[in-house]
Amino acid sequence: MSSKLPFTEQQRHQLSSLGIACFGAVMFAFGLNVLILPLSLYNGGFMGIAQLIRTLVVNIFHLSLGQTDITGIIYLLVNLPLIYLAWSKMGKAFFFRSVVVIIVQTLAQTLIPVPMTPIVDDYLTACIIGGIIAGAGSGLILRGGSSGGGQDILGIYMTKRFPGFSVGKVGLLINFFVYGVCLILFDIEIVIYSLIYGVAYSMACDRVHIQNINVTTTIFTKKYGVADAIMEQTGRGVTIWDGAGAYTNETSYILTTVVSKYEVNQIKRIVKSVDPKAFMIFTEGCHVDGNFEKRLTD
Repeated sequence: MSSKLPFTEQQRHQLSSLGIACFGAVMFAFGLNVLILPLSLYNGGFMGIAQLIRTLVVNIFHLSLGQTDITGIIYLLVNLPLIYLAWSKMGKAFFFRSVVVIIVQTLAQTLIPVPMTPIVDDYLTACIIGGIIAGAGSGLILRGGSSGGGQDILGIYMTKRFPGFSVGKVGLLINFFVYGVCLILFDIEIVIYSLIYGVAYSMACDRVHIQNINVTTTIFTKKYGVADAIMEQTGRGVTIWDGAGAYTNETSYILTTVVSKYEVNQIKRIVKSVDPKAFMIFTEGCHVDGNFEKRLTD
């Protein structure tokens, strides 16, 4: 009779994060294949580059698999240099998760059939809905501590190096190049609606990718061990002031720290474990300048 050791909390978290990322990859592929590709619109970033290569391959070499789209396969090949960047600059764990998600995304894009006729005829509606679905899918991939390749890897790398960047902003910059090529090759209407889709995609991605959102946390407590617990369990710095209640005149401690939105629930659990009566204020969307570590991956 064999006895198997149960998963640790960290292993369960990693598996859960990988599952979320894989679901996001399928969600992205669904939004792109079902809503965007039937209208002959183009995704931004490296996926858009893969679509352009696909168009050239189909039109010039007449290589087609019917309703099966080969963009995912081309995207996998385009990603090889960026996969190496993930390996060399972002750690083996992030590299492994990214490879798994890229494979899942490639399979989903290859297997999910592209409708012969658009499900949503109105271009603007399809762009917004498709952008929200695909962007939320990409956000879930990033939220799971992984990437779907392409601008996700490049965006995380740039955001870690330059605080003013976000994954969505990097994607928009790459989009200008992709849509510039589209403007030369296709009708301007295709480019305009592809840009609308790209903006909706980027906004949805940044909203779901909550690690990218900074949160100022202010804590009021009468117990001293809260700051030590936060620093020990999160590695974040904490500033402490001595204060007093205006009504009770009792001494209290005022703590402040900056975390990502992804870490807010962890902060709540830590504080409540030390002082269940602590009062906390979370202010979202602050700008940080200085020695602050952006943790966009686990």
